[in-house]
Amino acid sequence: MLRSRWMQLVAVLFVVVFAAISLIQQMALPTDGFTRQTASFLNLLLFLLPLFTLTIGSMSVAGDIESGWYALLKTYPMSIFGFLWSKYVAIVLSFLLILLLAFGVVLTMSGITGHMQLPVVFIFLSIFMVLIFSALAVFCGVLAKNRLHALSLSLVIWAVSLLLFSYILMALGTIVSGTMLKWLTIVMIHLNPAEWLRFGYFMFSGQTTVLGPAFYDFTEFYTSFFGYFLFIMLSALWVITPLGLANWILSKKGRDV
Repeated sequence: MLRSRWMQLVAVLFVVVFAAISLIQQMALPTDGFTRQTASFLNLLLFLLPLFTLTIGSMSVAGDIESGWYALLKTYPMSIFGFLWSKYVAIVLSFLLILLLAFGVVLTMSGITGHMQLPVVFIFLSIFMVLIFSALAVFCGVLAKNRLHALSLSLVIWAVSLLLFSYILMALGTIVSGTMLKWLTIVMIHLNPAEWLRFGYFMFSGQTTVLGPAFYDFTEFYTSFFGYFLFIMLSALWVITPLGLANWILSKKGRDV
């Protein structure tokens, strides 16, 4: 996958954008807490990383099936899950290498200026994001009929996760009570991987106060030991479930290609 020009362009894009944000952050006044620069890093991760992971990853899986490469691999003693797992690992390692390059540039710039401005929580958030959306990319690739169909499915999942869920919630906020809106938000956080990871950033960075006093009990639960354990388990479920469904679909269809 690293030989793909798409991956190389994504790597250049992430390095340039991360470096630009880091440079702006270095010129800003030193502040603690959730700043505009921190929000820029977070939004960049939540919007661009899932987009490229879903599209490139799903098209890679669908391309192997469409081109007949998967049919050739079936002649070898390789299980369906072995094929899916190898594709998943390849997607994960490719995007982790891109992030490593981007973060390396940011840390180099920060070291030159004498300030370390890249929170460790961003690194762990990026790893979680790559793990989850790579699994969803494999699922989209298996579900699709061809590369173009895989691209369409991945864009739909990205739009629903990053855009439509929030707009639907805002629309419901105009017709339901505050208590009902609170519980709908909590449900959405658990059902939407993008919002789940956004909440994970606030939780691990100690910035849960930005959610407001209405979510005090909710954030207190997840900042406990059991809450951290549950967060990791649910994140693992977001990885296992798409891969399991992809294995089941590919086994059921047979994919005589």
